[in-house]
Amino acid sequence: MTDVHGAAVEAAVEGELRLLQPQVRSSAELLAQLLHPQFREFGASGRHWDRTSIIESLVSGEDAGPRPVVVSRIDGVQLAPDLVHLTFDTEYNGSHAHRSSLWRLTEDGWQMYFHQATPFTPEAE
Repeated sequence: MTDVHGAAVEAAVEGELRLLQPQVRSSAELLAQLLHPQFREFGASGRHWDRTSIIESLVSGEDAGPRPVVVSRIDGVQLAPDLVHLTFDTEYNGSHAHRSSLWRLTEDGWQMYFHQATPFTPEAE
């Protein structure tokens, strides 16, 4: 990420990429550091998640597991001093998703507040 976006966007991108790392996804403690207490997600599967349910799912291995996730077109904008919006695409095991997340600055640092994934077919783009 270049300096054109600023430190807040860079911190959110760093957090987003950390959330894709297997060692983070398998640690309730590391996930809790990155996910806001009021976290909500609308997953690519259509399922609605809250902080507790996503941490339990990831740590228990219900999630797809270790990833080589390919991230592309990541971009961000700082909407307020304590709020960053990121958009990006992912490809994992042949599945593609447009992703959007909101990151809030808290006393504990930048935490993901909201995430949404929408499946797409690259050929339709």
